[in-house]
Amino acid sequence: MASSGDSAELEAGMAELATPTRVYVAAGRFTAPEPDVPELAARIRALLVAVAADEAWRRFLPGYTPPSVPEICAALEPVEAHDAAPFLARVAAVDLVWPSHRHLSAEAAGRAADRVVSLLGPEASWWTNHDVGCGAVNGLTPLFDSLLAGTNGEHFALALQIADD
Repeated sequence: MASSGDSAELEAGMAELATPTRVYVAAGRFTAPEPDVPELAARIRALLVAVAADEAWRRFLPGYTPPSVPEICAALEPVEAHDAAPFLARVAAVDLVWPSHRHLSAEAAGRAADRVVSLLGPEASWWTNHDVGCGAVNGLTPLFDSLLAGTNGEHFALALQIADD
């Protein structure tokens, strides 16, 4: 598990994966004892609230209210631990609408994603809004979005890319 001293490093690693108005991130330490998926979903909802409040997206999301915590929980699909770093790097680097466009270089995204996954540790659980089996996305917004969320039961890391064509 990440130590309390690793919180700042986790937040810094996630900040390296953020890009203005496209890739939003959050990381930190849970305050509730023994947090589980509902607490992680509450952090995801808080990130969605921040995206909806961003001037860049407000006009695309008129009247948008993020899904409830139970709805977010229902939208989440597990990601195998060995797939977490490459998935996180893709969320940060590869544009959802135009895959040939990069928000970050593959190398920079890969290094930061590897560090974040390492900080959360091998026992971390990872979740996405993608159904890996069929390729469908359980959208959290009315736009294109891609989420990866991880937790080790003490700390969490979230990355959400949002796009509109």
